[in-house]
Amino acid sequence: MGRKSSFTDEQIIGALREVDAGGKVREVCRRLGITEKTYYRWRSKYGGMEVSDARRLRQLEDENGKLKKLLAEAMLDLQAAKAVLAKKW
Repeated sequence: MGRKSSFTDEQIIGALREVDAGGKVREVCRRLGITEKTYYRWRSKYGGMEVSDARRLRQLEDENGKLKKLLAEAMLDLQAAKAVLAKKW
């Protein structure tokens, strides 16, 4: 899983809107201290979203990560149980 962004949803959407309103990508990136690659990754992920949409997306991603972790742990437990049952006593 990736690193948690140090930027809020408002900052990300604000940066995208600033460029959409005619700002230059390079200047916005320099002001925020991000690379242009990060800006374009944000644009592909959050482009056209409102702040509430971006928050909901982030919540869903967090929830999905937790569920994946739970599934992996359950699968490990199942595999361990199968290994114990497979032994001859």
